[in-house]
This record gives sequence, C-alpha cells and structure tokens, in this order.
Amino acid sequence: MGGEHAGRFEGRIALVTGAGSGIGAAVARRLAAQGANVVVTDVDGPAAEAVAKGLSRAHALALDVAEPAQVDSVFDEVLRRHGRLDVLVHAAGVDDPVAKEWIAEALVAGRSPEVTGRLGDDAWRRVMRVNLDGTFHVLRAALRVMVPRRSGAVVTVGSSSVFDTQAGYPHYAASKAGAHAVSQSVAKEAIAFGVRVNTVAPGPTETGMAARTPAALRQGFAGPGARAYATPEEIADVALFLVSEEAANLVGAVVLANGGRFTV
Repeated sequence: MGGEHAGRFEGRIALVTGAGSGIGAAVARRLAAQGANVVVTDVDGPAAEAVAKGLSRAHALALDVAEPAQVDSVFDEVLRRHGRLDVLVHAAGVDDPVAKEWIAEALVAGRSPEVTGRLGDDAWRRVMRVNLDGTFHVLRAALRVMVPRRSGAVVTVGSSSVFDTQAGYPHYAASKAGAHAVSQSVAKEAIAFGVRVNTVAPGPTETGMAARTPAALRQGFAGPGARAYATPEEIADVALFLVSEEAANLVGAVVLANGGRFTV
C-alpha cells in the first residue's frame, strides 16, 4: 500500500483468523503496518507466532475456528488484554486436496470429473465445519464483543466459487455459499448496532491452497482474458478497504476479486 494509508488503523485492535499464512498473514501484516495492534490467530499456533514476531504490535493465539469453545476463549482473551475489538478479518478456511486431485485427473484424461459419488462424509463435514460453522462461530463471538460498544468492522473471506461453482467441488462451493449468506444476514442485523460486516470473494490466489492445486487445475483457472493469480496482498488490500472508514456505507457487500474471470 502507498504511504497515504499509513496510520489508517492507528490505535485499533484487530483480530485476524487464518493469519499463519496466505491471505490472513497478508492482512495481519497490512493492518500492523497501518498502525493496528493485531491479534494473529491460526490453527497452526507456531505459524501464527512466526507471523506475529515479524510485526511491531502483535501477539499470536492458536485458534481452530471449527471449535466454538476455542473461538469464545480467544475473543474473551482479546477483551481481557485490550478491552475491546475494533476490526475482525476472518480468513480461516480449508480446501480438499483429494477432490482437487480427482478433478485434475479427469481434466488430464479429457473426461468429466466424478467426485460426488466418492465424496465421504468426513470430507464433507471437515470442509463445512471449518468454512461454514467456523464463520458462524467467529461472527457470533465478534458481535458479542462489538455490539455492546456499538462499533466494529468485520470482513469474512468467501470465494468466487460461490458464483462459478466447480464441477466436482460441491462441499467447498456449498460451504462458501453458506458463509456468504451467514455474513449477509448477520450484516443486516449488526448494522443496527453500529457494526459493519462485509465479504471479499477472491478468485484464484497464490496461497498454500493454490500451492496444493494440481497443475492441470491451476492451468484451467488461469484461462485467457483474466489477470494472473492474485497475490495475497492484493486480496488483503480489498479486505482492509472494507474494514476502513472509507467503506462506511458498505454493509453486507460481497466484493468479487477474481481478476475478471467472470462477473455477477
């Protein structure tokens, strides 16, 4: 970001989930660089610690968003340490590398993917627990903290796959569609109490998930007429805009950040 944004979040208390890598880590770094005191959380505690150590005003906490008791405990800890929470960016999420492999194998073989019939209950529940249930757990905890102060800004990280659903990836698309809907419903409720909730829906982005994406599938995502894969920093910049005062009139928005692959 340019120097014009220096100090944009000065004195704000911010929490970022999934901040041990990828978009979450980029958000945490951007927030700290712009003056925020950042709580860096991730299911991988050491990864969160590594990100926090590189920031001037930050500390790390391990957090599995699929576990509601852990979510509530982390938000309670933020209140104990800081007395409030001003900004939340919920970037924690999971993909399904096995399903991606099945899709890629079909692409290489020139046939349609056959995934749904092979998709086990455990794979379905894992994706839904983190991406959908986790979003609910985090939003619920955020409102419990922010509503009493009548102030706060929240961004959830959704996905362009909600609109351009991938054949053979029903659990991921469903989990993110649910997360979008939860965020928008909560946004309509929360604004009455001074809390703004919005969503950024990235397309293909260079993260750990992308690194695990088979080459054939990556090539399909990178089709002609669209920008290259986004960097985590580019998506972070959208998230920071949404939680900034510059986006004061955006409530329940889903900002499609997919490099022109499609529009809705």
